[in-house]
Amino acid sequence: MMDRTRSVIEGLVKEGSFKWVLGGKDSDSQVHEEMGRTGSGRRKWFLELSPIANSVVQQCSKLLNIPMDELRHNFDSEASDSIKHPLKFGRNFLEYCCFQVLALVTQENGHLSDKNFRWLTYDMMRAWEFPQATSQPLLHVDSDNSVGKEAFCRIAPAIPAIADVVTCHDLFDVLTSSIGGRLTFSTYEKYLGGLEREIKAVKSQSESSLIFTPRAARKERIIEVDGTVTTQPVLQHVGVSTWPGRLILTDYALYFEPLRVVSYDKAKKYDLSEDLKQVVKPELTGPWGTRLFDKAVLYSSMSLPEPVIMEFPELTGHLRRDYWLSIIREILYVHRFIRKFQIEGVGCDEILSKAVLGILRIRAIEDVLRSLPSNCENLLMFNLSDQLPGGDLILEELANSLVTQESDRTSNKSTGSKMQSVSALSTLSQLGSLFAGESTAGHGTGLPIGEIVVGEMTSLERAVAESRSSYKKVEHAQATVDGAKVEGIDTNLAVMKELLFPVTELGSRLLSILSWDDPLKSALFCIMVAYIICRGWILRAFSVLLLFIAIFLLLTRIFSQGRPVTEVKVVAPPPKNTMEQLLAVQNAIAQFEEFIQDGNVILLKSRAVLLAILPQATDRVIIALVGVALFLVFVPVKLVVLLLFLEIFTRNSPPRKASTERWMRRLREWWFSIPAAPVVLEKATEEKKRK
Repeated sequence: MMDRTRSVIEGLVKEGSFKWVLGGKDSDSQVHEEMGRTGSGRRKWFLELSPIANSVVQQCSKLLNIPMDELRHNFDSEASDSIKHPLKFGRNFLEYCCFQVLALVTQENGHLSDKNFRWLTYDMMRAWEFPQATSQPLLHVDSDNSVGKEAFCRIAPAIPAIADVVTCHDLFDVLTSSIGGRLTFSTYEKYLGGLEREIKAVKSQSESSLIFTPRAARKERIIEVDGTVTTQPVLQHVGVSTWPGRLILTDYALYFEPLRVVSYDKAKKYDLSEDLKQVVKPELTGPWGTRLFDKAVLYSSMSLPEPVIMEFPELTGHLRRDYWLSIIREILYVHRFIRKFQIEGVGCDEILSKAVLGILRIRAIEDVLRSLPSNCENLLMFNLSDQLPGGDLILEELANSLVTQESDRTSNKSTGSKMQSVSALSTLSQLGSLFAGESTAGHGTGLPIGEIVVGEMTSLERAVAESRSSYKKVEHAQATVDGAKVEGIDTNLAVMKELLFPVTELGSRLLSILSWDDPLKSALFCIMVAYIICRGWILRAFSVLLLFIAIFLLLTRIFSQGRPVTEVKVVAPPPKNTMEQLLAVQNAIAQFEEFIQDGNVILLKSRAVLLAILPQATDRVIIALVGVALFLVFVPVKLVVLLLFLEIFTRNSPPRKASTERWMRRLREWWFSIPAAPVVLEKATEEKKRK
């Protein structure tokens, strides 16, 4: 099958079958004539398809070495009625042809460098946008034409090297950020060329004797190297020591080689594949331990006595650090995924290949944009799944797809099937990278091919779509949060006071009732609550309160539809100069310190009571605890709650106010008479590590 496909492709190139995309013919009649003939010379034209869709189907027919009418017959026999519906036939039949071709062509060596392959896949996207005969009346083959996001995200993930289902939307946004949101062929071609070079660079790095090559039994592959240029070293900080050197990332670990005078010292290994509770996060660095520059990555694990900081100095920004932070996390996350779902063998190699391809795409984009993208983490499958809401569901579907591919591969071996589907591992192998291991080529059972299903969304695609839909809502909500943030302590306090006004107003009214400012209202409230407690209606009263809130929210929702959002109006406090702001901060710190001191006094006095430093106070506490315990044993719970409510609520009532003040005074006098437990402060002796 592979030899036949290779010979067919070579034959197409020799006989000039791609002239229609290379501009060899100018008139529409010549293009239609070329499109309308099959290998036997018979004219073939699907009236349901647009000219460019017919053209793409013809090329698919030649590459598959299957007549166009036979392709139509196979589609009609394999597809369900919903997929063959007249309104969906054009696009679904086009997908059926394209996905079969891509499953074969992507197994060929160096397909990314083939100009014909680039044009064919690009025109597949164009045809997908205009599949029906009524959607594009004339065929115009022009390099200035562009492709939309929906078409790119449908066709590109069928080619593992170009895109994947999870990150294809963000990849398209980055590629088209400077060209109006539509992908042109020139940009697409530059991206594929850069991707091809990066895949070859991975192989050359792994084979190079100048770069440290891990000799582990698992045959690690070198993905990225930094610090080889003397003007851009990588600095490793461990404790108070700092060393320049070279940083190497493989698909299993991170290595740092300290720089000597003319060579590199033995590499220090930080394993990313083991469950060592690793933490990788951005970090600030600076001279003599100061935290000034946001240009470093902190790595810590349970196998290290202290964290290690990798600094990436650069004159402006921190894109270099962000790139390394993202790719280190990608390897860390992919191994967490492997451990969580217990993926082994070919499946492990396949999922590692997906992660590696994501990293290589970022480097290819750097070739196109001449700079690293600012959101590297959004272009990496496992980084993005960690951020998206419902990302865990995406990973579950990804694991299920690996199981399905393994099942299909095993089935093909037993049945002798030679039809191959798309896999990241086989793609890297064919493109020349040192990713050894058995290919995960499997057989699509007709319409399903790889991770794509003709005319439908796979479970993985649905999980990604739902997650992105939720993420848009989160982004919108976060934008409102960012817009609501204000600067200044006084201003934030004013906003908080305004927002809490309903709560404070309700609290002040309850406090007024509790203080018996209006004896009639307080008495009615007391009688009502006491009656609820006696009848055992506490839970019912709470339920009624919740229902009242729900009804209030429902009415608010109904009457607020179509109205503009009510803004919170806050009277800004008068501006303060620098000295006034410093004094306000100093006063706030002093008040906070006093609050902590009062808390410590309470804890020390409680400790004194527990240790019986003042026996009389301890005796009173013992008697009170015993009395309360006996009271709770012999008195029903309902009566306990009623008496507790009446005790608290009627303290300030006219009959009890005088006695309450007297008892509170005695309680304070007793509390003030308790001494605090002694505290001794000792100076800590800290030994600084010097290396």
